[in-house]
Amino acid sequence: MASLRDLGLSEYEARAYRALLNTGPTTAKELSRASDVPMGRIYDVLNSIEQYNLVRSQTASRPKKYVAVEPATALDRLLEDKRRELEEKADQYQSIVDELSEELDAAEPVEEQFWTAAVGQEETTDLLLERLTAADRHIIMVASTQSPQFDVSEVGEEIVEHLEEALERGVEIDVLLTREMVESFSEEVGRRYRERLSGDPDFKVRTSENVTGTFNLIDDVECVIQVPNPLGSGETFAMIDLKDPEFATNVYDEFKPTWDGAEPLSF
Repeated sequence: MASLRDLGLSEYEARAYRALLNTGPTTAKELSRASDVPMGRIYDVLNSIEQYNLVRSQTASRPKKYVAVEPATALDRLLEDKRRELEEKADQYQSIVDELSEELDAAEPVEEQFWTAAVGQEETTDLLLERLTAADRHIIMVASTQSPQFDVSEVGEEIVEHLEEALERGVEIDVLLTREMVESFSEEVGRRYRERLSGDPDFKVRTSENVTGTFNLIDDVECVIQVPNPLGSGETFAMIDLKDPEFATNVYDEFKPTWDGAEPLSF
């Protein structure tokens, strides 16, 4: 059950405010009796809820009298206080993340092969987003079949946001697609890429009929390969992330001639 304590009031503060709603204008002594807040605490409690702007006082009267602010106004003020606290907390956490991002440097990439895999739509999306975030220099996206990067769902929106962030970091992004795949895009996909990505000189899209497979090449050392669902549902079945500089170099050497011969495209 919801309580005023959920919005930051103490037990005594909540009791005092509820009692004021019932008593109308009253003195601290009378409020102490009505709310069961000890007389030795009542002034501290009233001062506290005054700071929350939940009560108004009549200082000209002797003894001083207090009256509750209307519940709708009081709740709005408590909610605003909570929102402000959350914004301040979010700023604090962002500062911590910014500081730790500079402090926590990843180890130098090892030359030996390392691979991992994710199975299922949610897991494969998480893996892809993680690797896009890790890119420092270059992202190559090759797609011959439907890919999460090019759908209108929440997944596609998240990937667009990660690509925008990569461009802001100075990462170059090259996208190679089949013409057939481009023609299958909805108007919304085209609009999203046109308005949010295509204006950046580091974002380039080309088409070629010689595209096979769907994968991403990250910083020329890592290949993220999409495995389609064998049942043909249109969803990604799995994602394999292979970190192997030699393999990545071989993939890039196969990609480069096709890229050079591909036709530039504007979404």
